[in-house]
Amino acid sequence: MNIAVSSKTSSMPKAAIKPVVSDLANSQCATPFDQLGLHPHPEGKGLVIRVWRPDATMVEVFDHHTGKLLGEMSRNEAGVFELHLPRRKKPFLYQLAIHWANGHRFVVYDPYCFGEYILAQSDIESEGLYRHLGAQVVSHKINSKLNIQGVLFKVYAPYARSVSIVGSFNGWDERLHPMASADDGIWRLFVPGVQAGDQYKYAIRDYHGNSLPQKTDPFARHIEQWPGLASVVQGVDSYVWQDQLWMSQRKGKADKEQPFSIYEVHAGSWKRKENGDFLNFRELADELIPYVMDMGFTHVELLPVSEHPLFDSWGYQPVGLYAPSSRYGSPDDFRYFVDQCHQKGLGVILDWVPAHFPNDEHGLARFDGSSLYEHPDPRRGWHPDWQTCIYDFGKPWVQDFLISNALYWLDEFHIDGLRVDAVASMLYLDYSRGHGEWEANIHGGNENLEAVAFLKKFNEKVHAAFPDVMTIAEESTSWPGVSTAVADGGLGFDFKWNMGWMNDTLEYMKLDPVYRQHHHGQMTFSTVYAWSENFVLPLSHDEVVHGKGTILTRMPGDDWQRFANLRAYLAFMYAHPGKKLLFMGAELGTHNEWNQNAELDWGLLDNPEGFSVGVQKLVKTLNQLHGSEPAMFEQDLRAEGFAWTTGDDSSQSVLVFRRYDNEGNSVQVICNLTPVVRDGYRVGVPEAGRYCEILNTDHTCFGGSGVSAGELLEAEEIPMHHLPYSLALTLPPLATVILKRS
Repeated sequence: MNIAVSSKTSSMPKAAIKPVVSDLANSQCATPFDQLGLHPHPEGKGLVIRVWRPDATMVEVFDHHTGKLLGEMSRNEAGVFELHLPRRKKPFLYQLAIHWANGHRFVVYDPYCFGEYILAQSDIESEGLYRHLGAQVVSHKINSKLNIQGVLFKVYAPYARSVSIVGSFNGWDERLHPMASADDGIWRLFVPGVQAGDQYKYAIRDYHGNSLPQKTDPFARHIEQWPGLASVVQGVDSYVWQDQLWMSQRKGKADKEQPFSIYEVHAGSWKRKENGDFLNFRELADELIPYVMDMGFTHVELLPVSEHPLFDSWGYQPVGLYAPSSRYGSPDDFRYFVDQCHQKGLGVILDWVPAHFPNDEHGLARFDGSSLYEHPDPRRGWHPDWQTCIYDFGKPWVQDFLISNALYWLDEFHIDGLRVDAVASMLYLDYSRGHGEWEANIHGGNENLEAVAFLKKFNEKVHAAFPDVMTIAEESTSWPGVSTAVADGGLGFDFKWNMGWMNDTLEYMKLDPVYRQHHHGQMTFSTVYAWSENFVLPLSHDEVVHGKGTILTRMPGDDWQRFANLRAYLAFMYAHPGKKLLFMGAELGTHNEWNQNAELDWGLLDNPEGFSVGVQKLVKTLNQLHGSEPAMFEQDLRAEGFAWTTGDDSSQSVLVFRRYDNEGNSVQVICNLTPVVRDGYRVGVPEAGRYCEILNTDHTCFGGSGVSAGELLEAEEIPMHHLPYSLALTLPPLATVILKRS
């Protein structure tokens, strides 16, 4: 940066300096460069240096070029030091020797001699805020031979009276480093000598001069854990990525006709060290990636990794949106995790939380004394269920802050997809609010028009910058066009979670089989709307907490029946149209609800003959089948890829349907959801020939009873179910069977 040492000065007389000194003493100065640093003498007699060091007993000035002592500065009662240099005419670089009362002495560059560099900063591209704001380690070029290393701090606080930097480099003294305000609302200061690893916060006074709790940097790349919660300066990114092959081929992998099988993971509880400590991101890469790859999943989806002080929030109450949680290591450690996933052929999806944020005093709430991030009206700005603040989606700054954050994860960490949390809570003004607790929009409706516009803008910006990245909405209502392009009137997401499928089918599966015949529609209704959106079928973390039990414990009967039900249900899920998502632990068939404070029940796999080993083998087999059999994925998102053979055999609780690939080849899926073996059950098939089992959840290798539908089944020319041929099958109990023409 070839910017000269500041000569921007003020010729303010001494009488006018008093208000500035008073503001400095009261930590309320917004224009420190007007008086501090190097200035022309007010009477035209050379130059004067003014330094604000109320912590010092003596300050000396040295010429940086010659090392010569220029003099000891005089100190006024408030802590402003001054040195008059009558023979100096041109600005120059100097250093300060600071003396404390305890005898300690140290030498620094004066932050306020870099006025031209600071005040010449022009910001900012709205979608790349992360490249400009926060703590940027820079090398300020003085001349061809000299660069001054330090950190350029920038924070947006347009309604603040003053902002100071406090940190490990200044004894957390808010008096010492007041920042300079500007018309764009951004406060700036270059502090020489600060380096990567130094901790800092912002000390902010509101418009009236009242002191606010010290704030974490909204753009901090690293934040220390409780109780300090300080931002940590990060060095210039030097990580060397090795995932070029993955990135070059990612567009094809994002094709919606490709198999998608997602393993949802909470980084802090998938597995722990023997002493109970977390695995860091590098250790997680070494253990999680081989496991997920061996299980056959195509993607891993991480619950939010943005910094969140409350561990029990699972990441859904983030304070540091730009900081991978330091519980698990550094930002480069997280880059390593993603890099290793890509090198092994595994995609990475992040849960992203733009709907709300906690009101922790060190966070975004009342950041500069105003409702800078949250909506000022509690009917729109406060979430009653989660006790959190809601972003004001109509503010350009909030839009830029959030969209920049989304782009940051995609750009800096090579993330392949963002699953947007709590979209329904964003879309509706009356979400979780009773009569009189919400305000209608300008048209009298309950739609949050600003949030709708934000989500559309978010998807447009993400897809314009990263066309090979997917966005996924967790949206639980019937809002139309969630996964329709913005140009076609939709919100612009690539996929939407199918919460209706999940709720209906789990409600059915928890019934005793004798009652299932009366609720048959809960298993078939999803195909009425299955192609209205691009759906992901989620068995997520939300289904194994808060007293819901686990997927296994929802199932009725003794252990044998529970596991048989679970196996049949998982195979039904994989055969059903839609992409697949399974939360960690479901593949183990665990009896225990997910506990974020402990690792999964890996001990269940110690018994090689146990039911849990069988479920794990089944999930692995389902993933292999899902990835190798085109009929199981190619037309997931098109009605042409699905047909009921019989969806109305409620009396026997049997479902039979077909899945088709792009070439018209099919597989036959038969679900018998009672514990009764059904001999001679005739099923229509579209073609003559021999059919064989490619999956049977009742196979003994999965822990089943070993009843087979038949080894080689010859289709007979007996019409059935409006099809020209049929097979006479034996239906295993509580099982799903998939057949293919051999």
